[in-house]
Amino acid sequence: MGQVPSMPPVRRTGFISILLAFLCALPLVAGAAADPGFEKWKKEFRKTAMKEGITAETFDRAFKGIDSPDQWVLDKASYQPEFKAPAWQYFDNRITKYAVKRGRAKKQELKPWLDKIQKQSGVNPNILLAIWSMESSFGAILDNQTVMRSVIRSLATLAYADPKRKKFGRSQLLAALKILQSGDIDESHLTGSWAGAMGHTQFIPTSYQAYAVDMDGDGKRDIWNSVPDALATAANLLKKNGWRSGETWGYEVTIPERKLPAGKLKISEWEKLGVKRVNGKQFPRPNDIAELKVPAGRKGPAFLMLKNFFVIKRYNNSDRYAAAVGILADQIGGASPLTKDWKRPFTKLDQDEVIELQTKLKEKGFYDGEIDGKAGGGTRKAILKFEEEAGVELQGFPSKEVLELLRKQ
Repeated sequence: MGQVPSMPPVRRTGFISILLAFLCALPLVAGAAADPGFEKWKKEFRKTAMKEGITAETFDRAFKGIDSPDQWVLDKASYQPEFKAPAWQYFDNRITKYAVKRGRAKKQELKPWLDKIQKQSGVNPNILLAIWSMESSFGAILDNQTVMRSVIRSLATLAYADPKRKKFGRSQLLAALKILQSGDIDESHLTGSWAGAMGHTQFIPTSYQAYAVDMDGDGKRDIWNSVPDALATAANLLKKNGWRSGETWGYEVTIPERKLPAGKLKISEWEKLGVKRVNGKQFPRPNDIAELKVPAGRKGPAFLMLKNFFVIKRYNNSDRYAAAVGILADQIGGASPLTKDWKRPFTKLDQDEVIELQTKLKEKGFYDGEIDGKAGGGTRKAILKFEEEAGVELQGFPSKEVLELLRKQ
């Protein structure tokens, strides 16, 4: 991964404006507007809820003070990014030095609970810690009132005003009302994402109903305030979806130049085709069924994915998500970084350098986001602004080249 060949400076105001909007268009939180239609919908939905066993007291308590949809939720629901983040950006922002360090610290801090959960479910604690990191940054997101809203209002907004998610909103809202009625959580703490994902491990209400566990024995399945409950709930989901205890999620491998078949084969069959473990070790179970995955194409890391990889996808149906959970889990457990790095069109920064980059961009007035060492859309937008003012090629990459340029100014 060397420097990108130099090119003539690009100065196109129209282009940069459009690209910046694509990279980091953040929806504004609109104030609540009077909506008589919402009140009418609420009265009708109250009848539906009562037919489903929700008491009038529960419904009225849940909706107290909610007299309009949340425009912020609708903005989030309708926002469609113009491009998919490249593999390097997805993995760099999730498998970080901070996440590994925090995961190892939490592993020591919660060892008695993690041992109990593993005994009960068979799930490797490192996987649970990686999910916790991915879903809520070890609970840090729960304190962010900008993104954690009333689950009742968010789901009511989707059920009332979002044609694409109306059915989802109704079913999840009914489930949320049942959670409230059960006494596991009160209405003031029933918070979640714009789509109703709740707690440390971000469960939607119906998944909560199916998998929630009272691990700490206080009589409540509290994934918002009890880390043992939240991690046990995640473990229960994996267990009930076929987690294989004592087995890994996948192996980093090297692949031959020739074309390989798609689909699933026995590991022994992959070996005959020239697929090998990067560390030179033998595969422990040659008869395991595996599928070859190359998240960034053949020039990036390659993996043979096993049953547990596909179980992780029941948590979030994304190859990138499941791979990131597995890789982060391995590193929390002491494994080295991947042998083959993600293909990038620039020289990578480590997390401390990204923090320095964000700090310098903020000092120069280009960046107003959080200094967190994660180069997301806001950071890339700021880099583009800086590059435009500096008169260099517009790329928006969190690169050593950009950091060196910032250091010189």
